[in-house]
Amino acid sequence: MTLVLTEEAEIRPAAKPRSARLWRPRRVLVTPAALDHAHGRQIVARAEHLGLPVERLKSNRLTGLRDENPRRAYAEAKATLAVVTAPPTKLKLQPIPPSADWRFDLAEGCPAHCQYCYLAGSLSGPPVTRAYANLDAILGNLEGYLGQGGVTSASETRAGEGTTFEASCYTDPLGIEHLTGSLSAAIRHFGAWDAPVQLRFTTKFAAVGPLLDLPHRGRTRIRFSVNAAAAARYEGGTAPLAERLTAMGAVARAGYPVGLTIAPILPVEDWPDAYDALLRDAAEALADVARPDLTVELITHRFTPGSKTVLEGWYPGSDLPMRETERTRKLTKFGSVKYVFPSDLMRAMRAHLTERIALRLPAARILYWT
Repeated sequence: MTLVLTEEAEIRPAAKPRSARLWRPRRVLVTPAALDHAHGRQIVARAEHLGLPVERLKSNRLTGLRDENPRRAYAEAKATLAVVTAPPTKLKLQPIPPSADWRFDLAEGCPAHCQYCYLAGSLSGPPVTRAYANLDAILGNLEGYLGQGGVTSASETRAGEGTTFEASCYTDPLGIEHLTGSLSAAIRHFGAWDAPVQLRFTTKFAAVGPLLDLPHRGRTRIRFSVNAAAAARYEGGTAPLAERLTAMGAVARAGYPVGLTIAPILPVEDWPDAYDALLRDAAEALADVARPDLTVELITHRFTPGSKTVLEGWYPGSDLPMRETERTRKLTKFGSVKYVFPSDLMRAMRAHLTERIALRLPAARILYWT
């Protein structure tokens, strides 16, 4: 399938934001290579329409983003959108178990301020949000992976999802959609792809209005990252939980498959009741949806020594529980160290959440616990 991007169609201003939490970066940097692509020019047009300052760089390198003060470097980077081209390595897709067959990136970085952010241990350098201008190459590359993969393509229980492609491993694509339009383009691409495929992304934002009328044909699963109410203090700059759940109901009524990504699961005060309340609210959001296509992914909190160091630099006043003495030390398949909850607590949380999901959301499929 050939992807066609029409500059005239995409250069129209983005839909008016409905949420006060839509990100407005203080700086928009654009590389010369990004301006060689229609999609890059469209992102610039969107930013300028919103009155954002756009700086056209003289080279394709992003420089001057580091600062001796890590807090100042973090703040400046989180307020910056860079429009760049994805390097060739991005076109060599990597598997992303247990979520999907393959991971591809529309962007890297996220405007939210989550104190447990796993990107702290995954991406190097200041946390600038980089939006990729060569979208035609990124989406056109996916067809070569059709029918391959070891998560859904090779699974008896999930084969109905087809070949799955995860778009939110290194970003929250809905959080920057009003600036990029990349997510809408990807949804249209999958909707026009006449094959057993599924686009997947998860979000902590709620501005789903521009997605509701897209020709998705049921080939995009929109999952909402949610948590117990007590964890809200760790999720700065995101849409409130109630707005996310309302958005889930809206996209489900628009025919999208939907999902709950309950993450990161934490032993907050009265956690059994807290997570049951979350599931009750999710059920209410879907109450008027007949037979929703709903999945649930359960992800417990974990950290690495490296991510802990970065996060403590970013959020020095956080009370996020990251004491190694309260965790179990494990080695990943790559030989690195991570700290997870003790096995007895893990078993208790898994049993409780599984039981309450069956009660509150009987139509839901639990995809995995990790």
